[in-house]
Amino acid sequence: MGIIAPSILSADFMKLGEQVRTLEESGCRWLHIDVMDGMFVPSISFGMPLIKSIRKDSRLFLDVHLMVKDPERYIHEFAAAGADSISIHAEACAHIDRTLQAIRDEGVKACLALNPATSVHAVDYVTDKLDMVLLMTVNPGFGGQSYIPAMTKKTRDMRQLLDENGCENVPIEVDGGINGSTIGESMEAGAEIFVAGSAVFRGDLASNFRKLSTRTLGEPQDDFVRIV
Repeated sequence: MGIIAPSILSADFMKLGEQVRTLEESGCRWLHIDVMDGMFVPSISFGMPLIKSIRKDSRLFLDVHLMVKDPERYIHEFAAAGADSISIHAEACAHIDRTLQAIRDEGVKACLALNPATSVHAVDYVTDKLDMVLLMTVNPGFGGQSYIPAMTKKTRDMRQLLDENGCENVPIEVDGGINGSTIGESMEAGAEIFVAGSAVFRGDLASNFRKLSTRTLGEPQDDFVRIV
């Protein structure tokens, strides 16, 4: 079993509220929210006001992915806006240990995100602060990219590293190019949480979500695997 976390980066923002409700009614439990600052990645997306709006009317687990430079500046604000988990990038944060602890101090799940070329060993000295690891399976900044095949081995390597360090209960989330053709190999390699953008939002939203959930992962999601 695993979790599909639809990424609203691929949503129709004229219909965002309606689409979030459709996902909830379809059995969705997580929502992935990509925050981009135009510095760490080229694109600019959205921030705290959008998260507050979703939190006000939704019980979904809000999985907030900070693709921003110096993310430690914003931890309190995103937690206050309603984030349930916050991912920071190893490549963008000068003090990873301190920032992960700051996330936990806010009562939020702490996650370290790694770009495709970043070694799994970036987590070596912070495993005691991790609630989740996010592996980018495309280079971050844009939706609709194709899955990088080498990330299957990286997922497997990360799962082995975590298990060897006593982090069997720390799940791996994968983000980028996840669809019906790639989710199987990613799950087999050890991933448990799957961010899907175009594969969910392009076409019939409810049908896409259900197919991705049931065809590949079993019955509709009624548990949150290890993280919750």
